[in-house]
Amino acid sequence: MTTYQWFVFFLIVQLIHGLGTWKLYEKAGRKSWEAFIPVYNSIVLMKIINRPTWWTLLLFIPVINLLMFPIVWVETLRSFGKNKTTDTFLGVLTLGFYIYYINYTQDVQYITDRSLKPTNATADTVSSLLFAIIVATFVHGYFIQPFVIPSSSLEKSLLIGDFLFVSKQNYGARTPMTPIAAPMVHDSIPLVHTLSYLAKPQLPYFRFPGFEKIKNNDIVVFNWPRDTLFNMYIPADKRYDKPIDKKTNYVKRCVGIPGDSLQIKDGIVWINGKELILPERARPQYSYKVTIDPNSTTDFESVFKDLNITDGYGFETPERDSLTIRALTFENAEKLKTVSGITSVKRNIRKGRENGIFPCKHHDGADESKFAWSGDNYGPIYIPEAGKTVALNLNTLPFYKIIISEYEGNKLKVVGNDIYINDKKVTSYTFKQNYYWMMGDNRHNSLDARYFGYTPEDHIVGKPIFIWMSWDSNGSGLNKIRWERLFTTVNGEGQPQSYFKYFLALLALYFVGEYFWKKRKAKKE
Repeated sequence: MTTYQWFVFFLIVQLIHGLGTWKLYEKAGRKSWEAFIPVYNSIVLMKIINRPTWWTLLLFIPVINLLMFPIVWVETLRSFGKNKTTDTFLGVLTLGFYIYYINYTQDVQYITDRSLKPTNATADTVSSLLFAIIVATFVHGYFIQPFVIPSSSLEKSLLIGDFLFVSKQNYGARTPMTPIAAPMVHDSIPLVHTLSYLAKPQLPYFRFPGFEKIKNNDIVVFNWPRDTLFNMYIPADKRYDKPIDKKTNYVKRCVGIPGDSLQIKDGIVWINGKELILPERARPQYSYKVTIDPNSTTDFESVFKDLNITDGYGFETPERDSLTIRALTFENAEKLKTVSGITSVKRNIRKGRENGIFPCKHHDGADESKFAWSGDNYGPIYIPEAGKTVALNLNTLPFYKIIISEYEGNKLKVVGNDIYINDKKVTSYTFKQNYYWMMGDNRHNSLDARYFGYTPEDHIVGKPIFIWMSWDSNGSGLNKIRWERLFTTVNGEGQPQSYFKYFLALLALYFVGEYFWKKRKAKKE
């Protein structure tokens, strides 16, 4: 939906509300016209049902309002003496239209001094649970979202089994674009594995101002732009067009920001003609071919274990004189060179054209001979910036086709050597939003921008701030928890530092303080 369409829809909803409640407003001592004035009618309704005015804000927050509407319907009915269980069910099951029946057919009386306390323990529990869900949904949607690392694309920096807290505030909280969705789940409901949302209607994209802009080398959580999976549990059997905020969550390192020129030379990223220097805590990895003296008596299994190379390697030949290590840091590669029995350690460099590389994979008819690139030797390319204009021709179109037609919603067609956007012949294009280039540190084991292309700004979810739990599925007992990673920061300079001991100290201080406070209170009584 466009902004105009949503405004019309909003006015229709206000009209529906007014038509169904104006008599009740009168019975509560208000004017009938007050039921029809947008926003103001909600403020008046809060006064009628004896609820705080700030509840009005909750009625206009996507997803949260889905929880609030049934509460307000029930509260409205109870304010006019409709307290039976049947009234509650009818109010909810008819999506509030039961109030129409009360408004036009029932001679009800407004209860001015209605008790707001739950009538029994069950009602109290339900009320507390609903409030907790609303608060959690608000925090999850606009402040902090939990996230788990599912793959090894950022191995060493982030490990499989790391549980993160992702800040929505750093880059600006994005309002939900899919308003009809289950709270606090992503694209599917756990256990039953069904979709957690309705694809329509869709809200226009809007993002609140953030504390910072995305910088080169930031680790970022975003919605995978080329996601076509039905949901996170079921592989795609065909293309599924998902809402932006319901696409699969990814986490990568942003190596290219809007306006950058990016090139990859032998696996090393260059930005604007200069090598991109990664932060100290980043541990880029590549696959290496290691040649071994077949007569060596060195216990290589122990060597690999000492270097924390517990998997990701395999022998290439039956004679076991060479092997490939799929994820090795520069530091460990240098250490292997000094191991007795290892005759060479050579980083694998992909040269020539690699299948599936962007942009050929996503541009039918592209002349792949013009893009003889691989994941290790790529570009140069331009990272689009909002408001900037680029020349558009058959050579540049493969890079921007998806941006023009999908991410920015234009009608695109090519007739011979001519390019038409929205039925107008063009030779240039001006971008509507910023784009980013996301890559994994595990360079040879990462599905990233080299294969799916640019990430639009409206796909940005947030910035990981710290690891609150890290679970090693290969460990045993208490060793399943990576204690040294608990409460460590994700971004920043220097080596990661755990703040777990400080958390435990604060927790202990809290319980000690609570104990003495209760003891002091008991003495006064």
